[in-house]
Amino acid sequence: MKKIYLLLILASSISSAQLEWTAFSNVYSNENDQRYDDVFFLNENIGWAANGYYAKVYKTVDGGENWTLQLDYTNPAGSAYFRNIEFLNENIGFVGTLNNLFLKTADGGASWEPVTNLPAGVPALCGLSAVGTSTIYGCGAYFSPAYIIKSTDSGTNWQFIDMSAYANALVEILFINESVGYASGKSDTGGVILKTVDGGANWAPLYDTGVPGEYVWKLQDLHADGQILFGAVESVTPLLGKLVKSSDGGANWVSKEVPDTDIQAVGFVSETHGWMGGHATGLLETTDGGDTWTDTGVGSNMNRIVVVNENLAYASGTTIYKLTDQNLGVNPFPESPRKPLMATLSPNPVKDKLNLSVDFTAADHLVIEVYDAAGKLIAQLKRDNIDGAVEKSYSFDFPYASGTYFLNLHSNTGRQAIKFVKSASF
Repeated sequence: MKKIYLLLILASSISSAQLEWTAFSNVYSNENDQRYDDVFFLNENIGWAANGYYAKVYKTVDGGENWTLQLDYTNPAGSAYFRNIEFLNENIGFVGTLNNLFLKTADGGASWEPVTNLPAGVPALCGLSAVGTSTIYGCGAYFSPAYIIKSTDSGTNWQFIDMSAYANALVEILFINESVGYASGKSDTGGVILKTVDGGANWAPLYDTGVPGEYVWKLQDLHADGQILFGAVESVTPLLGKLVKSSDGGANWVSKEVPDTDIQAVGFVSETHGWMGGHATGLLETTDGGDTWTDTGVGSNMNRIVVVNENLAYASGTTIYKLTDQNLGVNPFPESPRKPLMATLSPNPVKDKLNLSVDFTAADHLVIEVYDAAGKLIAQLKRDNIDGAVEKSYSFDFPYASGTYFLNLHSNTGRQAIKFVKSASF
C-alpha cells in the first residue's frame, strides 16, 4: 500500500489542533462524483492522484496548487478501474487496477505502459508498497483470491506469493523496508492483519477482528518504523466500523468503534490526533485516540490519507484534500454523497426465493452476501465478474428462518446494504 513519510518535528511550535482540511477544486474532473481511489506523495510537493472509475492520473509538483492530467485511460468510461498509485522515485511508478491491467511509468508519469509479465492468477491489484531503491510489493484482491506480488528490480520481473493460507482477500500492503511488512484484508473469521520479516516468504497472523465479512482496509505506520500501527476496519450493516491500534509492532491491538459502518481511510499525525473516513463519510476527526469522533464537514467518499509530516497530509475521496496549518485560499468544493449501485430486491418480504436486479454502468465485480439483523454472516451467495454495462438478475433459494436480514452488495465502487424481511412460512 502506501508508505507514510512522517517527519516528526518534536519541537514544533505549531499545534496540530490548528490544522485544517481543504478540498482542491482545481483537480476536479470527475462527473457523477466518482472517487479518487488513491493519492501518493514522494515529498511535500511532488504527488500523483488516481481517479478510479474514470481511470485518470494527475500530477502536482507544487503541493497540490496545480494538477496536470497525465493519463486518461477512459475508453469507454469504466473499462478500467484505477485502485492505487505508487512511486519508487520521481521517475518509476505504478498504477494498479481492478481489471487485469497493471501500468508502469519510467518518466514520472509522462507515459505509461502495461506490465505484460505478471504471474498468472493476478486479476487485480488493490494495494501497492514501494520500499528501498527498487523493491515493489502489490496485493489483491478485495473480491478474492488473496495473493501478493513482488519485484526487486523496479518492476522488471515479478514473483507470485499465494496467501490463501492466511486470508481469502487482501486489500492493503505496507512495507517498512525490503524485508519487514504488513498486509491486511479478510479471512473466513474476520478482518485480518499479517506480518512478514523475510520479504514475504513467510507470514504470521497478527490480528483478527472476529467478525466474518469485515475487512482491515487501510494501514498506517505512524513513525515509519513498524511500531505504532493504525488500521481501518470496514464492517457490515448494522455494525460500526473500527479503528485498531498497536503500540508494540502488532503484538497487541486495541479496537475502538467509529460512527459509521463503511470505514476505509485512516491517517494520524500523532498517537491521539487523526482522521478516518469511508464511502459514506467525509473526514472524521479524533483528538483522543479514537474515544470520540467529530465530523469535520470536509470530504466525501474517502479512501486514502497520506501523512507527510505532523503538519501536512493529503487525502483522496470525491476530490483531493490537503491538511495544513496554512490558508490555501482555494475555492470551496461542492461535496455530494456517493451514488450506490442501482439494485432492486423483490419481493420484500421474501418467501422462499431472493430475487435481485442490479444495473451496472461499467465493468465491475460483485460479492453478494447475507447478514442477519445482528450483523452475523449467514452466507456468501455469489461472486460475479461483470464485463461491461449491463443489467443482471440473480435468484437465490432462501431457506432461512423468518426475520430481518441485510443483503450486502460489495462492488468496485463500495458496499451497500439492503434491508429485507423473510416472511413466516404457511
